[in-house]
Amino acid sequence: MKYTSLRSCWTLLALGASVLSPMAFGQEVYRDTTKSLEVRVNDLLGKLTLEEKVGLIHASSKFSTAGVPRLHIPPLWMSDGPHGVREEIGPDTWNPAGRTDDFSTAVPVGINLAATWDPEMGKLSGTTIGQEALVRNKNIMLGPGVNIMRTPLNGRNFEYLGEDPFLAGQMAVGFIEGEQSQGIAACVKHFAANNQETQRNSINVEMDDRTLHEIYLPAFKAAVKQGNVLSVMGAYNRFRGVYCCENPFLLNTLLKGEWGFKGLVMSDWGGAHSTEGSVRGGLDLEMGTNGPYEKNYLANPFIEGLKSGIYPMSLLDEKVSRVLRVLIATHAVDTKPTGSINTRQHQMNARKVAEEGIVLLKNDHDILPIDDSKVHSIAVIGRVATQKVAYGGQSSGIKAFYEVPILEGLLNRFGSKVTVSYSPGYPEIKRPRKGTQKPSVSDSDKALIDQAVKSARQSEIAIVVVGLNHNYDTESSDRPDMKLPAGQDELVSRVLAANPKTIVVLSSGSPVEMGRWLYRVPALVECWYGGMEAGNAVARVLAGDVNPSGKLPCTFPQKLEDTPTAAFNSYPGENGTETYLEGLLVGYRWYDAKKIQPLFPFGFGLSYTKFDYSGISVVQDTLPSQVVLQVANSGPKDGEEVVQVYVHPLNPSVPRPPQELKAFKKIMLSSGEKKSVALNLPANALAYYEPSRKCWVIEKGTYEILVGSSSRDIRLRQTVTIGSTMLVQD
Repeated sequence: MKYTSLRSCWTLLALGASVLSPMAFGQEVYRDTTKSLEVRVNDLLGKLTLEEKVGLIHASSKFSTAGVPRLHIPPLWMSDGPHGVREEIGPDTWNPAGRTDDFSTAVPVGINLAATWDPEMGKLSGTTIGQEALVRNKNIMLGPGVNIMRTPLNGRNFEYLGEDPFLAGQMAVGFIEGEQSQGIAACVKHFAANNQETQRNSINVEMDDRTLHEIYLPAFKAAVKQGNVLSVMGAYNRFRGVYCCENPFLLNTLLKGEWGFKGLVMSDWGGAHSTEGSVRGGLDLEMGTNGPYEKNYLANPFIEGLKSGIYPMSLLDEKVSRVLRVLIATHAVDTKPTGSINTRQHQMNARKVAEEGIVLLKNDHDILPIDDSKVHSIAVIGRVATQKVAYGGQSSGIKAFYEVPILEGLLNRFGSKVTVSYSPGYPEIKRPRKGTQKPSVSDSDKALIDQAVKSARQSEIAIVVVGLNHNYDTESSDRPDMKLPAGQDELVSRVLAANPKTIVVLSSGSPVEMGRWLYRVPALVECWYGGMEAGNAVARVLAGDVNPSGKLPCTFPQKLEDTPTAAFNSYPGENGTETYLEGLLVGYRWYDAKKIQPLFPFGFGLSYTKFDYSGISVVQDTLPSQVVLQVANSGPKDGEEVVQVYVHPLNPSVPRPPQELKAFKKIMLSSGEKKSVALNLPANALAYYEPSRKCWVIEKGTYEILVGSSSRDIRLRQTVTIGSTMLVQD
């Protein structure tokens, strides 16, 4: 059925239902909202024919399944994703449908959200997207993405939540709770070990059990057990030789068995590879398989296997039940909540998240914030200052109602009082073709730099906006290196020579190298990709209307050679297999263990005010424990601080990272204010995973509880002693 006729069908059904008696379907148990979810699922399951059941577990268009018109069950509609509701595409193609009613609010990307270190910002983003998904008639939004940043080169780092599993998990839980509070199902992805885009459709990932359970599973587990996420998307890659979307260990043993997940597991688009693997491996919904939908692995081939007795009917019923849970939970068979789209509140939500995630990385001599009563001219330099990014990266495809680039935001904030000039500074950022050398700086490129330098010399302050775009930060390919492209390093160096009062604003989805000029630049701000209000958010931080409070959710290494994957020369794999030789030492765990000085450490971020820590105590009567301390704002401005708690085991009997994040809390303090802050340590905060017992172990011994403003800025510490070894089930 074509897209237009499908929509028309359900429009007519809706019109027909509206003229029937309100009691016309009142006796149908599956439509009765006073009944429990399981009672409704079982009632509806019993009314379906074999063909109707199978129609619910595979695609009937790029983003939908078949409905059941006979029972007034509409199709299950999905959409990307983690940053807003994407534009509509054709039913059988990725080409835009050309509609005029598919705009949406573009919220900041996942790495920006993680940099807020505030699950409430996750709720804000999730709630905003959920409300707009209702208006756009969606059931499932494909996000959040929680794959760990194993290498800074991963093209999809921008949409994920950083390098630490605890931080990623807690941020994901906030997002899921916000989105699902609106009657929209979240879909956590990509399960599991999808940490690179290079060879993503075929690469086989190998790692030990401790690494799997301590690094790559916890964010997914938090989404399931804390966030009660309704759907999970399998990854493209193989894990231990088996495709993730057909992997019985990941999907049946862990996800549905040990974790008790009751929702549906869908394939990533084209992630299913066989009927046998999909049926028995734990997949519930097949999406994106090429070819006629009736020939999908979970379509006619599955029906044939059921009729011939190859597969028991119980396997089908279990899959259908999981799909029905999501259909019913998202009000597909009763009255949907009322949504809203592009409201002023949504716009302000997007701006708030962008502001909270901006990280002040350097501010020598308090050059920031900019006082517009004293500064009369600003040179804005850099093509990134004008770029729009909501539509990019393939995984988002958002048609934003509007976008405020950084230059526009600066003009909005400073333009009425300050003379603002603009120079592009460098050519358009294009991705170099694989295997080709980067072109040398041309005469026209040099002319762009010369123009920018002249503008900087004639202005009191220069703001150089550098970074990447979605030619680099994108689905389906990884970055070639960590360098800034298009001669941006040379531009910054020359502008600094012309005007020492130069502020660098970095817009990127993952770390970049800055060693050539960082030591000379007085101020540096990381703003990521901040959604449709990005420019206004950046301007408000630079002006001091907002005190920056973001913290890095990932380590910024000095150079690519410092990273663990480079040290082991393991990325992007050999002969089709990627072995995670660094094991547990991912992100800051690696730099701490190897005593490598990063450019900027995990958890780092400055403020326009000063925070003092004192008086730590650890309440250890029971597990989980509680860490209590006092934080004072001794600086001149109101501000937010992220209190971070790390655990350092002393003399462990098994290899463990030097320290690991186990709690955090973002607090607001007025200038001069002092607060007592309590942070709960989860039950397994001191534990490691023991593969032989398949459980978590808190080993007898002494542990340091470290409290600080970043992983490398520990302010307080206290030891606790565990008298006997304990097993923890979580």
